[in-house]
Amino acid sequence: MLRRETVPAKGEDEMAVKAVVELKTKPGKRDDLKRLFETLMAEIGPTLKEKGSLGSTLYAVVDDPDLLVEIADWESAEAHEAVMCDPATTEALAPGLELLASPFRAMILQGPDVV
Repeated sequence: MLRRETVPAKGEDEMAVKAVVELKTKPGKRDDLKRLFETLMAEIGPTLKEKGSLGSTLYAVVDDPDLLVEIADWESAEAHEAVMCDPATTEALAPGLELLASPFRAMILQGPDVV
């Protein structure tokens, strides 16, 4: 079960794909990662928007105190991939990766109207 934690994404009719990322934190580090996520979105959100991001929402998993799920809307899978391959993104995400207990798991989803 998920509980909403941050800013909602734009309307579903505006996106071509969703990126769903599971983030398993080290014990007791979920709130630290949530705060870092909020800070990063405030700092780099406008740049991400220019590169095809349509918004992102972070959810806390109610029955797992160390799990967060990010659902991000993107104009295209290519836009998402370009941002994830950018060295500036790697640098920005590095502090968050240190809070994880295991590598994050990411999926790119397309709606039935896109296929």
